[in-house]
Amino acid sequence: MRFAELSRKTKETNIYVRVNLDGSGRAEVEMDAAFCAHMVTSLAAHSLIDVTVRAEGDLKHHLTEDVAICLGRAIREALGDASGIRRFGYATVPMDCSLASAAIDLSGRPYSKIDLKIEGGAIEDMPREDIYHFLETLATSLKANVHLWVHYGVNDHHKVEAAFKALALSLRQAVSLDPRRKGIPSSKGVI
Repeated sequence: MRFAELSRKTKETNIYVRVNLDGSGRAEVEMDAAFCAHMVTSLAAHSLIDVTVRAEGDLKHHLTEDVAICLGRAIREALGDASGIRRFGYATVPMDCSLASAAIDLSGRPYSKIDLKIEGGAIEDMPREDIYHFLETLATSLKANVHLWVHYGVNDHHKVEAAFKALALSLRQAVSLDPRRKGIPSSKGVI
C-alpha cells in the first residue's frame, strides 16, 4: 500500500493529512475554509486517492497554504522512490460552461504554470489569490511540474472546479503503476 501521513503544527496552524494512493477517492476533510475543502474533496474523488485532512488555523490563507504543503508532501512521501509509476498525466475536463486542462510530471522538479481565468475577487469564501497560491504550493511541495489552464468559461466556480478535476485525473494517471515499468521512470535512474 502506498500510504503516508504527516502533521504540521505552527503558531498559525495545526494540520494532519493522510493519503492512500491506491484508494477509492474517499475524502474526510475538516477545515474552516469551505471552498478549499470542496476542492480537496473533488481532488480526492477524481484522483482516487483517499485523503484525510484535519486542519485548524488562525486565518484561511494560512490554513489553505499549510493544507497544500502537507497534501503535496504526503503524496510525494507515499510515492516512495517512484518506482513503477507512470510519472506523467494529462486530462481535459468540461464542467457546464467551462473547459479546463491539466498536465503533470512527477519529476521531482517543482514548477507550476496556472491560468484559471478567474474574473471575480473570490469564489465563495476563498480569495482568488489563495486559489492560485494553493495550487502553486501544492505543486512545489509535491515536487511536481504542473501546468493547469482554463480554456474558457463564464462561471468562476465552474472554471476552478473543472481545473481541479483535470488536475485530479492527471494525478491519478501519473501516480498509477505501469505494469510494464521496471524501476524508476527516468533515464537518469532517479527522480
